[in-house]
Amino acid sequence: MPKTLVIAEKPSVANVLAKALGKFTKEDDFFESDDTVITSAIGHLVELCLPNEMDKKRGKWSFANLPIVPDHFDLKAKEKTLSRFNLIKRLLKRADIGDVVNACDAGREGELIFHMICVLAGAKLPEKRLWLTSMTPASIKESFDHLLDVSEKAGLRSSSICRSQSDWIVGLNLTRAASKMLGGGKISKDSVHPVGRVQTPTLMLVVRRELEIRNFVPKAF
Repeated sequence: MPKTLVIAEKPSVANVLAKALGKFTKEDDFFESDDTVITSAIGHLVELCLPNEMDKKRGKWSFANLPIVPDHFDLKAKEKTLSRFNLIKRLLKRADIGDVVNACDAGREGELIFHMICVLAGAKLPEKRLWLTSMTPASIKESFDHLLDVSEKAGLRSSSICRSQSDWIVGLNLTRAASKMLGGGKISKDSVHPVGRVQTPTLMLVVRRELEIRNFVPKAF
């Protein structure tokens, strides 16, 4: 009979799942029983390629190349965790694996981590979603007995892809533009001025508060 591959987000979660579900033997960073294989990512194993990795002509930091808005986004495995990605890819391609369960964290990033791994690995297996809100053995077993169809979290997955790509477009374009403007046109390690969706507005709040403190004028009360 075909086996089910379960992909968790972190090794610690894979270990908890294996303990809760029954008798598993530990192999090369995965657990295996008669009908199930459990492994895990190590957070984000896959990321969006940089412009020069998709089109070398767009790699140069120049205003002439901005804005960079690709028709499609290529993916690549992160170098630091390449061995873990290759392990999951091998498991996805195993002849005895019949379907795969997304057991990454219940949220937007969990959807993105699983999706990007499967896309880059070229996986074509039927998918199910494990949605955990508690890590107790009873809750884990209950959730496995009621796996969700992928369509139930399709909106969340789409939003995660949109967030990832929009962060790439905003961060990459504005970082290059700001670095060229503030660095006098020259780009070096010390002249890069990163701009990000979360980082920049947060920094603005800190700067605004600091200016209020510096410009404060004491008054008699």
